[in-house]
Amino acid sequence: MKNYFDLKGQVAIVTGCSTGLGVQMAKALANQGANIVAVARRQELIDAVAADIAAEYGVQTLALRCDITDTAGVDAMVKAVMDKFGRIDILVNNAGTGAVAPAEDITDEQFDHEMNVDLFGSFRVARAVAKQAMIPAKYGRIINIASMYGLVGNKIAGSAPYHAAKGGVVNMTRALAAEWGKYNITVNSICPGYFYTDLTRDTLNSDFFQQNAKTMIPEERYGEEGELDAAAIFLASPAASYVTGVNLAVDGGYTCM
Repeated sequence: MKNYFDLKGQVAIVTGCSTGLGVQMAKALANQGANIVAVARRQELIDAVAADIAAEYGVQTLALRCDITDTAGVDAMVKAVMDKFGRIDILVNNAGTGAVAPAEDITDEQFDHEMNVDLFGSFRVARAVAKQAMIPAKYGRIINIASMYGLVGNKIAGSAPYHAAKGGVVNMTRALAAEWGKYNITVNSICPGYFYTDLTRDTLNSDFFQQNAKTMIPEERYGEEGELDAAAIFLASPAASYVTGVNLAVDGGYTCM
């Protein structure tokens, strides 16, 4: 019997792996046998995540502090992974931020920061991983975490810089897929809708957001823990070798209307 989604022995970098969806996806990949490199800015959090994953799934882990707006730091982080494992098979570009304010009140600094983290930051990490590991190996799976708001606008909370940056991630995904396909590197994005995490639970359970779910989402609810896992595992797997340049919405149908 063939396990289409076996990742044993592979090495996966997950950025933004200190809380929330990053940790969930890292655990999903570890469940399939991948060794996990947890990357974020807060060392104590990624140390705890790495220890937890190693204990629960029996895979090798590494916790590396990195600010994805720092090019030298990103390059050094990737080198450290190569020094330890000698390979990087999977990259999940999950680190991000979000400025919320009416568009007319957004400052230059807010817009610049959003683009530097969500768009340029994702590019920095992809560039370093491709150059140091995936292009030489002629193999790779890059998964950029965009957003359903990279595909549509919204009337709930003004966040024009976030939409712009995530829309950039969506088309950057296509550009990198087109350029790196010859190296057997696939580049795809996941565009999540609203998901319950420790940080969002109270907000999403509010009367306003519960009514919004019934109005705007065909499934009339928000995403639960684990409902992003299958998308990440699929796109990370060797079996998805002919899937590239795709932007996969996991949003309960929000963007189909």
